[in-house]
Amino acid sequence: MRIVCRIVLASFALGTVSAQDRSAAQWSPAKAASYLDSRMEWWMGWETAQREQGTFCVSCHTAAPYALGRPFLRAALNESAASADERRLIENVAKRVRLWKELAPLYPDSEKNPGKTAESRGTEAVLNALVLAANHSPDAPAALNIMWDEQLKTGDSKGAWNWLQFHNSPWEGDSQFYGAALAAVAVGYAPAAYQSSPEVQEHLRALRDYFARECGSQKLIDKVALLWASEKLSELLPTTERDAIVKETLAAQRDDGGFSLSQFVGAWKRKDNTPLETKSDGYATGMVAFVLQQTGMKPSDPPVRRALDWLRRNQEQSDGRWLAYSLNKQRDLSSDPGRFMSDAATAYAVMALESAR
Repeated sequence: MRIVCRIVLASFALGTVSAQDRSAAQWSPAKAASYLDSRMEWWMGWETAQREQGTFCVSCHTAAPYALGRPFLRAALNESAASADERRLIENVAKRVRLWKELAPLYPDSEKNPGKTAESRGTEAVLNALVLAANHSPDAPAALNIMWDEQLKTGDSKGAWNWLQFHNSPWEGDSQFYGAALAAVAVGYAPAAYQSSPEVQEHLRALRDYFARECGSQKLIDKVALLWASEKLSELLPTTERDAIVKETLAAQRDDGGFSLSQFVGAWKRKDNTPLETKSDGYATGMVAFVLQQTGMKPSDPPVRRALDWLRRNQEQSDGRWLAYSLNKQRDLSSDPGRFMSDAATAYAVMALESAR
């Protein structure tokens, strides 16, 4: 891993270590796994998620984070192979890749939703490639090829992908840049020989040009996603810009060591006009703590240590999740939709904590 500019880190390393930080509670990998597995089982059986030929859609909030985060728990749980829920998810995605030309889009065009076919194809192509590449599936090359076929070749968004827009942040509302960053992460999981092939390099040049054009106007949470991608594909982001994103991210750390997603989404407002939750949450803290470690920061570096300590202290003992809050409306956190943000939060919290081992 590349080491981020130590000048950036040094400016945040002078604070005192609180007794609360030193006495951080232990967290339970078993409870986290139980929560993630139960949520994946629910999603796979939920009627709304069902699609043709016995498949289900891969959600940004539950299924995709699960595919990324659940493998991180294998060592802690002494598992020798993927769980049954992981295998079922991977096989579902692989089936949709194999039947790509036969299956209908996740959300077809309609009078009320024009453009949804293109948005669905672009979004699913990226998520399929990410899930399969991250899990080293033999179907990953086919998924990556489909992803490149869906890459935009012309227009203002050349180099990116059409992305589902339901006016829901952080994943389905002005989230094209985020989707492009996930595409780069997917390529980063592929073998070096694949990444260096001339055809892939041509696609990556278009993607790099897109990032260069659009990065300055993006929400911070989407820049964090690009930071993650840039640590897998170093040519995506100049060092000065990478360090600037790190500095901006660290400046958002709260006194309790956590991060609040509300500070990462600019002027975004909820549809019901209720205020965004401003306290630290598991999604922002987990994602930031994971990505900072990907940049080369150590678990013992003060900003990362404080974020990890927040995660250790804030796992819900009742069900093993980390709480996170909808950006779109005030939700009942005990409801299934109210758990969507916590599904992603728990996956990223696990990735951050297990990366620190």
